[in-house]
Amino acid sequence: MPVTIENRQRRVRVSARRLAATGRRALRALRRPRHEVSVAVVSDREMRRLHGRYLGNRRATDVLAFDLSGPVGPRRLGEVVISADTAARQARALGVPVALELDLLLVHGLLHLAGYDDHDPRRARRMHRRARVILSRGGRGRVPARLWQGLLPAP
Repeated sequence: MPVTIENRQRRVRVSARRLAATGRRALRALRRPRHEVSVAVVSDREMRRLHGRYLGNRRATDVLAFDLSGPVGPRRLGEVVISADTAARQARALGVPVALELDLLLVHGLLHLAGYDDHDPRRARRMHRRARVILSRGGRGRVPARLWQGLLPAP
C-alpha cells in the first residue's frame, strides 16, 4: 500500500480512506505512484513535541514532512505528520470542512517531499497552484479559493 494512515488522536474525526485516496491521487500527480508514504494524524500536543525535537520550535504547526527516501530499498518517499487540532481550527476559521483542510495539509506535505518549497513568495505561489490542481482533480468539484486565504502574500 503506497499510503498508510495512522490516526493518533481522538478529538477530530478523520477519514483514513479519504486521506489515503488523496495521498494516492497526489502521488500519481507528482509522478511517484509507486512511492510509499506514511501519514500520521496527531494532536497539537504531539505536534509541538515533534516540531521541537526535529526543528527546534516548540509551537504547534499544521503539517511536517520528513524525507525518508534513500538510495536503496523500497521507494519510501517519507512521512507526513498532520495536526488534527490545528486543521480543525483552520477549517473553522475559513468555513471549510475539516476533511478538506486535512486533504490540503497532506498534499502540502507531499509537495514538500517532492521538492517543492514555499519559503519565498514566487515558489509559494507555484506550490499552492500545484496543490489546487491536485485537489481539484479529486472529483469533488472546485476547491474554494478561501482554502488558501492567508497562505500567500499579496502579489
